[in-house]
Amino acid sequence: MTLTPRDDLADILAFYQEAGVDVAVGEAPVNRFAESAAEQTRARRPPAVQVPDTPSPHGIVGRPQAAAARPTPTAPPRSNAASASGASALVTQPPDEAVMSAREAARNAESLDALRAILDGFDGCALKRTASRLVFADGNPQAKVMFVGEAPGRDEDQQGLPFVGRSGRLLDLMMAAIGLDRTSAYIANVIPWRPPGNRTPTPQETAVCLPFIKRQIELADPDILVCLGGPSAQALLATTEGITKLRGRFMDYETGTRTIRAIATFHPAYLLRTPLGKRLAWRDMLAVEAALKGA
Repeated sequence: MTLTPRDDLADILAFYQEAGVDVAVGEAPVNRFAESAAEQTRARRPPAVQVPDTPSPHGIVGRPQAAAARPTPTAPPRSNAASASGASALVTQPPDEAVMSAREAARNAESLDALRAILDGFDGCALKRTASRLVFADGNPQAKVMFVGEAPGRDEDQQGLPFVGRSGRLLDLMMAAIGLDRTSAYIANVIPWRPPGNRTPTPQETAVCLPFIKRQIELADPDILVCLGGPSAQALLATTEGITKLRGRFMDYETGTRTIRAIATFHPAYLLRTPLGKRLAWRDMLAVEAALKGA
C-alpha cells in the first residue's frame, strides 16, 4: 500500500479548511430528509382521545370493551437531529414575510447594542440555525470609516468576529498601510451568520439580512463606507455592475438621514487568490486615505 506523504496530507487538510469543511461525517449514512419527514408527521398527528368511563347495565362503571382492548399508541424516540430538523421547519417564514419582519425589527433598533440584541433573537434567516454564533461587528463604532464584507467564514464563525482569518489578517495590513487599525475603523458583513461550507449566500438570505446591515450603517454613521467585494457593493449600492467596474470610484450611499461617500474595492479573499489585484486595491486604499483626510 502506498502511503500519502505527510506534506501532501497537510496540503489536503489546508484545502479542506479553506473550503469551509469543518465537520467529519460518520461511516454509516443518515437520511436527514426521512428524519425531518417523520418529525413533521408526528407534529401533525392528533393527540390520543381519552375515552370516558360509561356505566354498565349492572351499575358497574367501566370502559367499553373495544376501547379497553385498543393499545395506546406510543411515539418512537426522537433523535436530536430529527428534533432540530422539525424545529427548523416550524420556524421557517415565507420569504416575503421574513423580509418584512427584518425591516420592522431593524427599524426598532435605537442603538447598535439594541440592533445586536434584535439580531440575536431574529429567526427569519435560516443561516442562523447552521451557524455557531452571530458575527455582528468589530472595531470602533465611532470610527470615520466602515468596512463591510459579504459573510463570515469558518474562523469568524468560531470567534464571533468579522475578518479574523487569513482574509482578516490581509485586511489588517491593508488598513495599516493607510494608518488605520481596528481601533480606528468599524468592520461588519452584509450577512451576520456563516453560510454552511462558506457557500455563496442566496438572494433570499441577502434580502432578509439587508435591512439589518443598512440600519447598522445608519447607526454607526461613518464618513466613508468601504464595500469589500462585489456582493457587498451590489447589495448596499443597489447595482448589478461587477467589482472590476465598481471599484475605485466614490458613490453616494443614502442612509435616510444623510449621504455617505462609498467606495468599493476587492475583497481580501480575492486578493489572496489573485495577488495581481493588490496593485488596484492599493490605489483604492489611497483614495480612502485621501477622503478621510479631507473629511
